[in-house]
Amino acid sequence: MLDRALKGSQGYWGWLIFLLVLMGIGLGCWLYQFFEGLKITGMSRDVSWGLYIGQLTYFVGVAASGVMVVLPYYLHDYKAFGKITILGEFLAVSSIVMCLLFVFVDLGNPVRIMNVILYPTPNSILFWDMIVLNVYMLLNIIIGWNVLAAERKGIHYQKWIKVLIYISIPWAFSIHTVTAFLYAGLPGRHYWLTSIMAARFLSSAFCAGPALLILLCLIVKRVTNFDPGKEQIRTLAGIVTYAMLINVFFFLLELFTAFYSQIPGHMHPIVFLFKGLEGVGNLAPWMWAAAVFAVLSLVLLVVPSTRRNEGTLAVACAVLIAATWIDKGLGLIVAGFTPNPFDTVTQYWPTTPEVLITIGVLATGFFVLTVLYKVAVSIKEEAAA
Repeated sequence: MLDRALKGSQGYWGWLIFLLVLMGIGLGCWLYQFFEGLKITGMSRDVSWGLYIGQLTYFVGVAASGVMVVLPYYLHDYKAFGKITILGEFLAVSSIVMCLLFVFVDLGNPVRIMNVILYPTPNSILFWDMIVLNVYMLLNIIIGWNVLAAERKGIHYQKWIKVLIYISIPWAFSIHTVTAFLYAGLPGRHYWLTSIMAARFLSSAFCAGPALLILLCLIVKRVTNFDPGKEQIRTLAGIVTYAMLINVFFFLLELFTAFYSQIPGHMHPIVFLFKGLEGVGNLAPWMWAAAVFAVLSLVLLVVPSTRRNEGTLAVACAVLIAATWIDKGLGLIVAGFTPNPFDTVTQYWPTTPEVLITIGVLATGFFVLTVLYKVAVSIKEEAAA
């Protein structure tokens, strides 16, 4: 079926070449990082995780959100999602590819990634995170590819696939829960030390992931002859709306707990994010922008007329993705390290090579996504014809 990816319009090939250029730039910057070390990034002793791990956290959520189309279609027989389930599964595959690459570049020396396999430590959350991510990617590849192959032949997929589907549903929740435990299990980091961290992760995942899937469906509808369907997009929009409401509610709970209790360790990271601390406030404009984007997205999503209009829905999804990315892909990581255990603030901001490496990894993920979508959409178009 991969031969479908070798046929396409000028726009398709132009997009792939553009992504390859970004991948090449990212690779060049990574080689520079490999020979010079992580000192070329904005990370330091006090802020040892940065943009790379922020993107890992964000895209694990995007990958987990694939369950929002898998569960209704396979478990509750919501047939409308049959047209877009494969798009959600392939989005999960490309997201996991990006997650693994972000770990790869964050380690500095790529050989270190083998330590998790060669010297397994079951009492480490990182060990289990490696397992759940890789297994989830394999599940989505096997399920998606076999279901798509069966659709191409006009037959029902084999019965053993159903077993993997049932396994993949709780597994999707596990990948982001385990990722949340990476943070919530560190007692010296007050911003992360909350029992609802996993719940916050899942709620943000289930609004950001489907929002990205909606945008992808709208793009597919515009550039191909395959129509994902209005009912499917509207149902996804409803899921995004409720998930975003819960996501904002959970964040407000954190604000109440921190400021009503007046516990300095819980207040300082939030003050740092929205106002600045000890003269360091470079993230404050970003966090206020995220707050504005979150409110704007909720207004557009809650009002039925704007949620059902594809133009305003696209705007709502775009600003929602921006809001959740700033909060989870940047603010969450830095605030967890601020202030440090000695109650001092160390400024972090990604350097140019760090940003270019990140863009290169994102380009790699979207290259994989484009190829997978080209195969899926081509077969969908053939089946419709």
